[in-house]
Amino acid sequence: MLKRLSVLAVAALVASVPLPGQAQGKKDSVVMAMALEPPGLDPTTAAAAAIAEVTLYNVYETLTKINEDGSVSPLLAESWQASEDLKTYTFKLRKGIKFQNGEPFDAAAVKFSFDRNAAANSTNKDKSLYQSFASVTAPDSDTIVVAVKYSEPNLPFLLGQASGSIVEPKSAPTDATQPVGTGPYTLGSWTKGSSITLNKWPDYRNAAAIKLAKVTIRFISDPAAQIAALLSGDVDAFPRVTARGIEQFKADPRFVVLVGGSRAKTIVAINNKKKPLDDVRVRRAILAAIDRKAMIEGAAEGFGVPIGSFYTPGSLGYVDTTGINSYDPEKAKKLLAEAGVTTPLEVSLKLPPPAYARQGGEVLAAQLAKVGITAKIENVEWAQWLSQVFSPTGPHNFDLTIVSHVEPFDLVKLTESDFYLGYNSDAFNALYKQIVTTPDEAGRAKLLGDAQRLLATDAVAGFLFQPQWITIASRKLKGVWKEVPQFENDFSNWSWE
Repeated sequence: MLKRLSVLAVAALVASVPLPGQAQGKKDSVVMAMALEPPGLDPTTAAAAAIAEVTLYNVYETLTKINEDGSVSPLLAESWQASEDLKTYTFKLRKGIKFQNGEPFDAAAVKFSFDRNAAANSTNKDKSLYQSFASVTAPDSDTIVVAVKYSEPNLPFLLGQASGSIVEPKSAPTDATQPVGTGPYTLGSWTKGSSITLNKWPDYRNAAAIKLAKVTIRFISDPAAQIAALLSGDVDAFPRVTARGIEQFKADPRFVVLVGGSRAKTIVAINNKKKPLDDVRVRRAILAAIDRKAMIEGAAEGFGVPIGSFYTPGSLGYVDTTGINSYDPEKAKKLLAEAGVTTPLEVSLKLPPPAYARQGGEVLAAQLAKVGITAKIENVEWAQWLSQVFSPTGPHNFDLTIVSHVEPFDLVKLTESDFYLGYNSDAFNALYKQIVTTPDEAGRAKLLGDAQRLLATDAVAGFLFQPQWITIASRKLKGVWKEVPQFENDFSNWSWE
């Protein structure tokens, strides 16, 4: 007579199922998962961080490479020199490199890429950076000279971001669906709504060092499905996974749980151009209604550090501005009354798919309700959010939304007239100009502190927290990052034990 398996026995059987990477023999493929699917595969024409997660350093390369500790090393540029005033950078390019379509990589391709990023019709997320270049010149095929209108100590870092990917001029118009770069992987297939496959490019200049022949990236947005995919062994690694259920992975010897720092800023974005949100008293009321600690627990399972401005702890010149708009529901009610707002005030709250947004939105709506603000939740898909809320060309059709801005050094966004927050401040613009024209670090740090205080005082957004990103991976998979200076998955460094 067969005995019934106990719950413990079933759990033991599940735990003993090897992950794909634990099979016999040396594996040369990996299955990674992401919460969001990229809207396209050209990181130079669209803002979604999911594009970089697939393509950066894999399909496309940049002049410089950002490492896990935030340092910068050579990539397509073998070296560079900066002038004393940090306004001119000369990059020496690697020789003999080709694009995946056989075209040569040279200074002309770099100049094309940078000029394209700066063009009037550019949709590059860092367009303002490239428009700050006074000139981009190619003295010869292996040299690029970038002259910046102001001192920019962070230029090598900034050029290592996905927006600085060097594209092949002929392929540029179709890169969103047929990407062509100089990196170690080419696009194998893209099944919309399901997965993307990258294949090792045999003609890569350092192909022998690339251990993975194939990378499959699955898109799994539902937190419960994310956990199930990992536990079943269908997925080998899940960078920036939801924090829910993390304890069971810590206790499971098959997995490693990496909790890393970030330079991201999770905010309640406020449309500063919409009435009555164009009144600073109303925005301050919204901020006074927000309990950041409760938001961190509800949106991020406790994995976050409170922030009071569009800036993160650990960055140059950081100051704690959380006290400028602290949690005070009674103050929120008074501010609404002062602004002449009749409650209940109804606002839209558009929420993109990430768990921090959807879960955080429920917490936010409950907090706002206590002060007389009714937030009507509207869950939207990522493509909708990008086109309706974030796109520089509008329509910026939202009152409130929740999103993480993951790029470091992006205070410049708040000087851009078409940025979705609709914050246009002559005082802030003048202050930012001072920051970028101050070459000494101490002076810059002081001005950065002033900028943070101004953004907090103007209640530009509901500044919530600096997230800590969680990655769960097979213990036998090597090269997966813990720290997250930017969103990337550098498969050229991944391998199986």
